[in-house]
Amino acid sequence: MGSREVIVLSVGGVRFVTRASTLQQFPESRLARMVNDDDREFKLVNGEFFVDRDGALFSYIMDFLRTLQVSLPTDFSDYQRLQREAEFYGLYPLANLLRQEHLLKPRLEILEVRFSLQEMQAFFRIFGSCSATIEALAEQITVFTGQQSGQGWSSPFSSQKPLVPLPLERPSHHDMIFQCGTEYSAGDQFVARYVCIKPDNRKLINGTNVLGLLLDTLLKDGFRLISTRTVTSEEKVECYTFERMKSAPGLAIMVNQTPGSSGVAQARRSQMQKGK
Repeated sequence: MGSREVIVLSVGGVRFVTRASTLQQFPESRLARMVNDDDREFKLVNGEFFVDRDGALFSYIMDFLRTLQVSLPTDFSDYQRLQREAEFYGLYPLANLLRQEHLLKPRLEILEVRFSLQEMQAFFRIFGSCSATIEALAEQITVFTGQQSGQGWSSPFSSQKPLVPLPLERPSHHDMIFQCGTEYSAGDQFVARYVCIKPDNRKLINGTNVLGLLLDTLLKDGFRLISTRTVTSEEKVECYTFERMKSAPGLAIMVNQTPGSSGVAQARRSQMQKGK
């Protein structure tokens, strides 16, 4: 049996097909011993190993053996049961990771957009509980500036001077500030600021249009709008609050593959995420 490359398991009535080498990732585990016919509790029936355990939870164990990463769905809650299953199969590195439940659970992320209109300019300030999200959003947003003649939201781009990108204001790692629209410069010249939010390539000057694109971008990125309120009626500052469940960074296992390895593994942080 140890020479077979493909192994079929029936776990709680759920059928799994995998390579023998996948089950032998951790030589001291019961699954590795099963492949080598060293664990009699796993019965071979019609060419398939029968295991009287939870088949749904075993799918996560197979994912771990194939990727050496623990990355669970945001709605997963059976940490203790999965830990018991890992201990049953002798996968103690996985069981130890599951004990760090606080590292694996998704986190609630809050993001707030403040928007105000003042004459022909619109001002935006974005606050976020997760600095990585603000960093990613800052990479999507670009503000361009240039001079043009005439005044108005719909004024065309100046054909005389190219638009110049401006850095976003970053008061802290958790917020950013930018604006769009026009303001008086000299004579009949006006300084115009346009906003581009990737993956949309348009350069928008109208604050209401920029707000609509920004909110749509956040919704497509998995955020949910939970409240809208007016912060100060005098300055007409509107506040849009969003939330989303953010998957925790995956925990990965580094396996010692040197000859004579006893399957000792070390956990490390992985930047891999499922979704956002």
